[in-house]
Amino acid sequence: MPDAPRVSVLLPARNAASTLDACIESLARQTEPRWECVAVDDASTDDTGEKLEAWARLDRRVRVLRGAGRGLVAALELGRAACRAPLVARMDADDWMHRDRLRLQLDVLAREPGLAGVGSHVRLFPRAELTDGHRRYERWLNSLASPESVARDAFVECPIAHPTLVLRREILDDTGYRECGWPEDHDLLLRLLGAGHRLAVVPRRLLAWRDHEARLSRRDERYGLARFTACKAEHLTRTLLRDHSEYVLWGYGPTAKAMRKALLALGRSPSHIVELHPRRLGRTIHGAPVIAPDGLPSLDSPRIVVSVSGPKPRAQIRDWMRAHGFDDGGDFVCTA
Repeated sequence: MPDAPRVSVLLPARNAASTLDACIESLARQTEPRWECVAVDDASTDDTGEKLEAWARLDRRVRVLRGAGRGLVAALELGRAACRAPLVARMDADDWMHRDRLRLQLDVLAREPGLAGVGSHVRLFPRAELTDGHRRYERWLNSLASPESVARDAFVECPIAHPTLVLRREILDDTGYRECGWPEDHDLLLRLLGAGHRLAVVPRRLLAWRDHEARLSRRDERYGLARFTACKAEHLTRTLLRDHSEYVLWGYGPTAKAMRKALLALGRSPSHIVELHPRRLGRTIHGAPVIAPDGLPSLDSPRIVVSVSGPKPRAQIRDWMRAHGFDDGGDFVCTA
């Protein structure tokens, strides 16, 4: 029998025959050899199942499960339940990993028992086809390098690329994946952070993350902007706004308007709106007085949702808030 695995690689696959070999080849080249791959063929209609079975015959560390075609979350849950190692690493069938990925991430978790999991930086490809928006997202994602930065920016975007994540299995088993009509990866991370778990990042590009038109995030409405906003709003009501029906909304552009609407549906409404635009100051929007930032210190223990889309204004607002004694994550959260 093979040695007991240190890590289970959870690999869901549906109609991934064209990219699957490169994916598993990158796993076979890992400098950490003590892995198992729990591959879930989710009712593929191409040769995905046959390719996985061929790999399982070639390498006994590969195990193949058959999903019922009920979607990604069901496939992840099926595979999660079959993982045997104390650590679970995510991987997608259209990506490939650096040969040192598992070794480096497992070393971090061995050194730091207080961490629930660790991700890594990524390199999106093919480079020639990337939009400016995807390049900005890659730069932002790769700017996060500590548990503090992951927690601080968790409501801006999903702060760890899901295919890079390695989690302790008992924590993943306690949390699990769930279907809520929004991105399961961001939901998982927000639940982990909301429960007080710490997540780190190896500041190296250990995953080549493929972007293409058929990606679920491109074609499924659960990954649309409105569903990301709904996900963030739900988790804000469980964390920053758990005991508060009112909050202060900083900003009133399209991003903030969408967040106000999502929070209103969950019974949270702004008591005040912070704006810099001189024509808005002194007005009332949906019953909330519009105030300048200098009016914040006079409010009684406000909970503040900073909802602006650009990294530069977010950084400026954070600096102002901290300079005036507001705690990042305790008194205010930045979202986008």
